[in-house]
Amino acid sequence: MLKSLYSGVSGLQSHQIAMDVESNNIANVNTIGYKYSRANFSDLLAQTNQIATAPQGALGGKNAVQVGLGTTVSSMTRIFSQGSIQNTDKNTDVAIQGDGFFVVSSDGGSTYKYSRSGDFKFDGAGNFVDNNGFIVQGWLRDKDTGLVDATAPIANIKIPPGLTTPANASTQVVVKANLSSSETVTQYGPTYALDSTAGLGGGEKAEDVGVMFNASGQAFQLTPGQGISVSFDGGTTPTAREFRYTNDATVVAANVALPTTTPYYFQTTEDLRAGLQALATDASSGSTVIINDQGKLNVSNEFGTAALTIAVSGIDDGVTTIDNTRFTANFATMAGSLSIGSTSLKQAQAMNAATHSASIDVYDSLGSKHTVKMDFRKQYVNTSTNIAEWGYTITVPVPGTIGGLTPHENILEGGIVQFDSNGALAGYNIPGIDFSPNNGAAGNQAVNLNFGTIGGFDGITSFDNPSGTSGISQDGFPGGDLVGIRIDQSGTLVGSFSNGRSFGLAQIGMAKFSNNEGLVSDGGNVYLQSANSGDPIIGTAATAGRGFMQSSALEASNVDLSKSLTQLIIIQRGYQANAKTITTSDTLLETLLGIKR
Repeated sequence: MLKSLYSGVSGLQSHQIAMDVESNNIANVNTIGYKYSRANFSDLLAQTNQIATAPQGALGGKNAVQVGLGTTVSSMTRIFSQGSIQNTDKNTDVAIQGDGFFVVSSDGGSTYKYSRSGDFKFDGAGNFVDNNGFIVQGWLRDKDTGLVDATAPIANIKIPPGLTTPANASTQVVVKANLSSSETVTQYGPTYALDSTAGLGGGEKAEDVGVMFNASGQAFQLTPGQGISVSFDGGTTPTAREFRYTNDATVVAANVALPTTTPYYFQTTEDLRAGLQALATDASSGSTVIINDQGKLNVSNEFGTAALTIAVSGIDDGVTTIDNTRFTANFATMAGSLSIGSTSLKQAQAMNAATHSASIDVYDSLGSKHTVKMDFRKQYVNTSTNIAEWGYTITVPVPGTIGGLTPHENILEGGIVQFDSNGALAGYNIPGIDFSPNNGAAGNQAVNLNFGTIGGFDGITSFDNPSGTSGISQDGFPGGDLVGIRIDQSGTLVGSFSNGRSFGLAQIGMAKFSNNEGLVSDGGNVYLQSANSGDPIIGTAATAGRGFMQSSALEASNVDLSKSLTQLIIIQRGYQANAKTITTSDTLLETLLGIKR
């Protein structure tokens, strides 16, 4: 009779514990990151009144006769299911989606506590803390490398108030652009001015006529042997000659003296100008032929000794037409008459070179910016190797210098970039510049030029598309003040500075356990490691089975209120039933005692 009483008592005690557990769950229905618990019942040892027997002969076996001695709460299970994610308006709130725990410490990292509550903030000293004042653990940005090393030991995350970033001098300029190989271009400029003096002076440059364009941006597309026939009639026997293009400098060097019936070969604008000058001089001594700053070839007879009549036509060898209509039309406007002493000019249309320019601001060690300008100019096509060549000049503002020749040390000329028959980059000859701003900042600043991979299409190309710069960047920046912090999915605290730069200042560490249920609650929404939880495996979010982090969000309690309230009814009925077994047993005892009366 007493066994039923004690069984009832054990039932009451167990259900009271279950009631305490479920009440705690309901109390924490709005606790951030809370994980609900469950009381696990098990029966106690049973009293065996008769053991089990095996079948014998014609008799079957009998089961044991056992009387249970009640129940007990054998364990508590904490359920680590995912709580719902609630968006917030606070950018330092962090929720974990998936497995893992935040790591916090109250003693500078000597001991760790673990939490799912990401209600973080910065204290007055810049420590990244939870609501208990425990400092969040993670990795800080290395001042030397500028990177966050997540392989190093974790430490207190601290972002000093008023953080500033020093200026970073530019070390590289990356250019992605296309230099048009089309026969019609929209970006072009006049060929360089050339006067009638012997040789080329400062600022005068001869360019390959074969890659030049007319005034409408249409390529002459001269092939060897094409050209024009020009005559200068000075009143005596007309002095006429064919001017034919060649891309072989040795052929130009073999030209015979003018005038003659032998064709005169030219490659550059200076070859053409000098040949026409010689022809004009023979007809009217003192006349001049120059190329002005508009790229136009001018004939003047102001100081000539005879009147000039100029005729221009295409050329034909009588078998195959070798006339180039665009080239002929370009010089046809030069035809006409010039009297002695006339101040009028006979002028051809402009000869133009395909051009393109790109510029970007680079920064010195003081954070001052300087515009680096790159001027590209098409200058040659090798028809035997199918290599196209563009020249380029680099300019920086004075008083800066980049190793140019005196007196223009801020201009570096002689750059060459080449392309193969597919338009891919074949090579370039200036890998970088040595920049000295001459403003108090560090001098001899090496700035590498990255035009792309040789043989690739990831930098400068030369396709039959308009010239244009699709991307240009550099790695320098001025100093700046911290204006805001955001947290990405990897748990990196990204600082935004007043100079427009953003980079990682720290990264939140995450711990993963082999048995989450083995963790011990320590109050304040934190857990401690136990002998049954396993050791923490610390790493970054979204790696090795750890969940990712979501900023401006918090993980809600995973308590299901409807389920908990239902569980209350079950516990209540269980408690009432166990109480009934006690009162019933008491009634039986009264009956037993009544037998004596």
